[in-house]
Amino acid sequence: MLNVTPVSSADVHPFPVPPQNCAAPEWYALWTHSHCEQLVHDQLAGKGFHPFLPTIDVWSRRRGVRRRIRVPMFPGYLFLCDEMDKASYLRVRSVRGLVRVLGERWDCLDVVPGHEVDAIRRAIDAGHPVIPHPYVKEGQRARITHGPLTGLEGILIEDRSKRGLLVLSVQLLQRSVAVVVDCTDIEPA
Repeated sequence: MLNVTPVSSADVHPFPVPPQNCAAPEWYALWTHSHCEQLVHDQLAGKGFHPFLPTIDVWSRRRGVRRRIRVPMFPGYLFLCDEMDKASYLRVRSVRGLVRVLGERWDCLDVVPGHEVDAIRRAIDAGHPVIPHPYVKEGQRARITHGPLTGLEGILIEDRSKRGLLVLSVQLLQRSVAVVVDCTDIEPA
């Protein structure tokens, strides 16, 4: 049983990270079988692709012992930043544990906007606690004005005594995560 009590993910850089400036290639979302995210990630990295599997630390209790474990931020999904021609697509599809690359077919894949993936990466790199959060479509958009997350935009919720949650969303997956922020460092977007 997982208790989703967040812990700091400052040391999270689990594996080779895709290029920070992934300008020419696009970001794609890969849907995996249950609990196969790491398997798919490792196989793609071994084939020379640039997968990105964001993870968070959570507390787990097994046999009465509590310990921190690392779990995927978006269970069942990971991201891939590469050029996707038919040959590349077929190499990606041959990976064990992959259900499919999101999209209609190899030449009409759904693209995840780079700024959404970049927001997730920057939140992890900054070491702020990141916790799963329900996907939010509407709400007040906010932009961080100071600190390591300057320029990030998301939806602000729970504005309490100078601390709030900024929700970062990946529209294609309809999933969100929340980052704890100092509300004195944000402005309406």
